Amino acid sequence: MSHIKIKALGVYHPSHSLDNEYYVRHFDERGKDIRRFMEHMGRKQRYIIDDPNENGLTMGIAAALKALEQAGMTGRDVDMIVFSTQVPESLFPMNALFVHQAIGARHDVAVMDSNANCAGMTVAVDQVSRSMLSNPDVRTALIIGSDYNSLISGPEDEITYANYGDAACAAILERTEEDTGFIDSMYFTDPVNIDKILYPAQGLAATLQRNAPGKYIQWLPFDANMALPPTFDLLERILKKNGLTPRDVRAYCLSQFSLANVLKIQDHLELEDAQMIYVGDRYGYTGTSSPFIALYEGIESGRIRRGDYVLFWTIGAGYQLVAMLFKY
Repeated sequence: MSHIKIKALGVYHPSHSLDNEYYVRHFDERGKDIRRFMEHMGRKQRYIIDDPNENGLTMGIAAALKALEQAGMTGRDVDMIVFSTQVPESLFPMNALFVHQAIGARHDVAVMDSNANCAGMTVAVDQVSRSMLSNPDVRTALIIGSDYNSLISGPEDEITYANYGDAACAAILERTEEDTGFIDSMYFTDPVNIDKILYPAQGLAATLQRNAPGKYIQWLPFDANMALPPTFDLLERILKKNGLTPRDVRAYCLSQFSLANVLKIQDHLELEDAQMIYVGDRYGYTGTSSPFIALYEGIESGRIRRGDYVLFWTIGAGYQLVAMLFKY
């Protein structure tokens, strides 16, 4: 029986980093005290692009090359390329086509861009895993998650400007006969907040046709805690369905948007500190790639080993929740 495993990961981030002191001072000058907010979100450092030659596409290509090197592969070994982003460098040609060129992939390779906002890379890995299981001709896939978040974070908005970081992660999926890899996924979708996080704020047509303001994300107030009850239910259901308890899972690679949410999930499921992988203090919030950067750091630190159960969870604007279970 075939399974889809995560063969290798690669992460890229800019060399330039900023700490909380920079953002605290920035917002102090604007009459806003963000110290408690930074503590709530769990921020200390974040990587920010300051080189005009860097962007979401260049980060994605760099992460892909690192993943290929880690796997001992070349672009010729890849059967599918998917680029997940909510800040595409180009709408056409697709970003994945530039990756195809950069890695020297074959001609008989499927390429596509995908966007499920911050849930994007998790959704992409889920859907590509299921596609590979149904198509024996696809033995390897390269999934890239990359967001140039600071590009569209307004300097007057602490939720985005002080919270987000820039980074990319690439995962290589491989068909295997080993008892490992992708197990299951579940979704919860409720568009109750569909009008709260918007980019462009008035839509693309209004921005281009009527010069409506649209450079930065528009983030309007809403009750972020409303996503927690369905999150708890989603995680409990996917574990129960697959005959696992919360303690059976070695690592929880969750959205790195908020440390407070990670701690609430930990408390609800009665998890040990060692099960929680949190890297948002060093990376900031990297959007689509954040659960997989957590996986990468968990592997690099030795906290996640082959054969361990890993549970992913993340949230996309609007909103949609995704839970995905793997045996690494």
